[in-house]
Amino acid sequence: MRVRVPTLTLAAVGAALIAPATLPGPAAALPPEARATTHGKGATPGTGPRKNVAPRASAHAGAAHEHPAATPARSAPPAPARHENAPAGARGEGAVTAEDLLARVGACDQISKGLYRTDEDSPETVPVCGTRDAVFWKADLDIDCDGRPSVHCNARTDPLYSPETAFHQSDGRPLSAEELPYIVVPAAGPRWDPGAHGVRGGSVAAVVYRDRVQYAVVGDTGPGDLIGEASYATAKGLGISPGPTDGGAASGVTYIVFKDSRAEPIEDHAATVATGERLARQFVTGTDG
Repeated sequence: MRVRVPTLTLAAVGAALIAPATLPGPAAALPPEARATTHGKGATPGTGPRKNVAPRASAHAGAAHEHPAATPARSAPPAPARHENAPAGARGEGAVTAEDLLARVGACDQISKGLYRTDEDSPETVPVCGTRDAVFWKADLDIDCDGRPSVHCNARTDPLYSPETAFHQSDGRPLSAEELPYIVVPAAGPRWDPGAHGVRGGSVAAVVYRDRVQYAVVGDTGPGDLIGEASYATAKGLGISPGPTDGGAASGVTYIVFKDSRAEPIEDHAATVATGERLARQFVTGTDG
């Protein structure tokens, strides 16, 4: 089931946790406790993001939901428009193909001191790997529908909905999970400190699923022992069912975050794509070392 621990009040986290990501300049670091207490298992619905497990049950109403792997097949959203310079057969954003990115992350130089779970009741199997200029991991994709309310992401559609995200856009408002492709990274802990490896709020990521590439930003943080979550918009762009209670992918998703990168401003997806494509091209050609 999906559970979470109680959230900190805005006054408690305030500028130390969220405001830095709204200011111009260097990317905001992930504070050790940012969202670690709001994105987890077993708390009151509506206090933060979630990680989905099988079987999935609503902590709010107690009604069980089947895990995505067990649900009937759904019609996938239309494929994102292909970049005008993309090679034939490429799907997703930009000219760098999923095949090229996956070939680059075939071997893992583990940088995390331990392994992560993809869900609360799953074994610890996922390492965080790294090169000189990127970190990556391979996991599932659970749906984060938090942030500003929208048609598909709100308290009615998601029993665990929260109007907050760890990082805010340039006007001070939370991000929009339905509009903005973003990913969730674990809070800093004994296993791994994202900030120490250049992964912060607004960092640019390439998310790969099957033959699709979706560029996204780091927009939220989660429990220090779980990994594998992204926004509604990220899932939709990858052709994954984005429903907050019955969507997601059970496995096969690769997250590549480019160290010390930054989308300016964080909510500008066009800037994210431009930066992501440039860094992805460097990554697949091996120019990052």
